Amino acid sequence: MSQEKTTITNSTSFALASIVKDYFQLIKFTLSFLVVFSTVVSYLIATDYRNPLDVLLLFLAGMLITGSANAINQIAEKDTDALMKRTAGRPVASGRMTVAHATSFAVITGLAGLLIMLLKFNWQSSLIGLVSLFIYGFIYTPLKKVNSVAVLVGGFPGALPCLIGWVAAYYDSPIEWTGGWILFAIQFIWQFPHFWAIAWVAHQDYSKAGFKLLPSDKGPTKFTAMQTIMYSTLMLPIGVLPYYYNISGIVSLWILMVCNIAMVFLSVRLYKRMDVASARRVMFSSYFYLAIVFIALLADKVHTSAIH
Repeated sequence: MSQEKTTITNSTSFALASIVKDYFQLIKFTLSFLVVFSTVVSYLIATDYRNPLDVLLLFLAGMLITGSANAINQIAEKDTDALMKRTAGRPVASGRMTVAHATSFAVITGLAGLLIMLLKFNWQSSLIGLVSLFIYGFIYTPLKKVNSVAVLVGGFPGALPCLIGWVAAYYDSPIEWTGGWILFAIQFIWQFPHFWAIAWVAHQDYSKAGFKLLPSDKGPTKFTAMQTIMYSTLMLPIGVLPYYYNISGIVSLWILMVCNIAMVFLSVRLYKRMDVASARRVMFSSYFYLAIVFIALLADKVHTSAIH
C-alpha cells in the first residue's frame, strides 16, 4: 500500500512539475527575466529610495506584463512554432495547452501586472506597460511574417521596460524622464546586433516558418553583417550619455566603452568570417553586454535624493 501511495505521489509531483514547466515556457521565463532585469535596474538607478517590497512588486508586475506578451506571441504563432525545431515543444504549439487556456492566462497576467503598476507606482508607468504589451503582441508578432521592419518595431517594446522602471520612480514630470530615455536608447540599439545574430543562427528555422527578420531578403549576407557593425558602432556615442547627463560616473563610462568596442570587434569578425560560429559569439556576448552595462551603471550611479 505504501508503495502504491509513493507511486501516486511521484506521478502527481511529475505532473505538477510538467505544468510549471509549461507555464515557464509560455512566458519565456529567461527572456522575460532579462527584460524585467532592465526594468528593476532602471528603477534603482533612478532613485535612492529602495524599499525591498517595492522592488519585488516591480519585478512581479514586469514578469506578469512580459509573460502576458510572450503568451500572446505563442498563441498567434502556434502553427509556425510547430514547424521550427527549437519551438515545436512549446506548450501551445505542441498541443499540451489549449489556445483558450493560454488566452485566459495572458489576459489575467497582463491585467494583474498593469494593475500592480497602476496602484503601487503610477498610471504613467502602467500606460507605458500597456503600450509595450500591445506593440509586442499585436503589431510586432504578425509583422514578423511581412517584413524585416518587424525588428525595428519590436525594438520599442524590447526597450520600453527601461523607461517603465525609470517612470515608476520619476512620475511627476516627463522632463525628469531623460535618464529613462537614455537607458531606453542603450537597450533599443543593443537589440539590433543581438537579434540579427539570433536570426542568423536560426535562419533556416525562421525561413521554414516564413519569418522575415534579417535586413536582407537573401538571408545572412554581407549587408546583414554590415548592419550589425553599424548599430554596434552607434552604441559607442550612446554609451557616453549616462556620464554626460550625470546619471553615472567615469568608471561605468569606461566599462561601457570597453563593452561597446568588444561588440564592434565581434561584429567586424562576423563580417569577415560570415559564419554561424561568429554570429553565435555576437549573440552570447550581447547577453553578457547588457548585464555588465546595467550593473555597471547601477554600481556607479550618481546618487539622488529620495523621490518617494
